[in-house]
Amino acid sequence: MAYNEKLSDRIREAIAELPKVEEKHMFGGVCYMINGKMCIGVVKDEMMCRIDHEIYETALEKKGCREMIFTGKPMKGYVYVSEEGMKTKKKFDYWIELCLDFNKKAKASKKKTKKSK
Repeated sequence: MAYNEKLSDRIREAIAELPKVEEKHMFGGVCYMINGKMCIGVVKDEMMCRIDHEIYETALEKKGCREMIFTGKPMKGYVYVSEEGMKTKKKFDYWIELCLDFNKKAKASKKKTKKSK
């Protein structure tokens, strides 16, 4: 299944003014890297958010939010938000801000080095 392009456009518009934004296709969807770090994405019809571990449990209590399960395990610090959780601009902006706030503190994953033959 393809990802929700309208949702991706909403995210792209919300982060358009930021420097160092890169769009990558992964997880069967699209991910927006900011400053070389995974920040926000779209998988199917949900927004994938990378948020602070310290507010993870609180975020899961929000309507439309659920944990991101990857390879059978929950990924702490990553959540999915359904349409229900971001219907209004205020709710949508809330999730965008959580992602951008954490992005300032997040560490970039190590770059893989190419093996020489």
